[in-house]
Amino acid sequence: MTTIPTTDPYPAVVDDLTYAYDGVFTRDDVQQAVDEARALLETQARVKTFLPVLVARQAREQLMARAQSDGLVAKKVPELLFVCVHNAGRSQMAAALAEHLSARRVHVRSAGSAPADEINPVVVEALRERGIALSVAYPKPLSDSVLKAADVIITMGCGDSCPYFPGKRYEDWEVPDPAGQPLDVVRGIRDDLQARVTKLLREVLD
Repeated sequence: MTTIPTTDPYPAVVDDLTYAYDGVFTRDDVQQAVDEARALLETQARVKTFLPVLVARQAREQLMARAQSDGLVAKKVPELLFVCVHNAGRSQMAAALAEHLSARRVHVRSAGSAPADEINPVVVEALRERGIALSVAYPKPLSDSVLKAADVIITMGCGDSCPYFPGKRYEDWEVPDPAGQPLDVVRGIRDDLQARVTKLLREVLD
């Protein structure tokens, strides 16, 4: 039986990102971002088929956040960051709603101080009812780069685990944790978040 050799997709990911960030980051910088994204996602991924795509997306997001926080690239729209403990419920819902309602007039990130292995499936279902898919979303760790890149930082249940950076707008939303809750309760949390996100977008965009 002949074994067909598999091609390592990650050098191509590094090549593409090095080209995209030419003059901003070195190849070594890009390689480090890709290595960190792999270390994060390989432990979480149940299906490996699309892992290189997710690694490329995570590495690109971290590089962009770092470039913005270091003043290496200009921001085209306001940056919103939603943070909770596990990045599996509230912050994912808020970020998805903000992206959906803003028509790309803001850029949205979410993260967790102690990210879970997967997004709460009841949260996924509650958003699906609103026509919002979380098919490519996953819990992400909170990093200094995404904090520094944000203009507005919304925390939910993080306590003191979210570092403070001067010059940022901070809000703490008292929103119940959807973990372990049935769908009808999560729907109520979703609707509460939508009202808060709508108000925030009006303030930021006006």
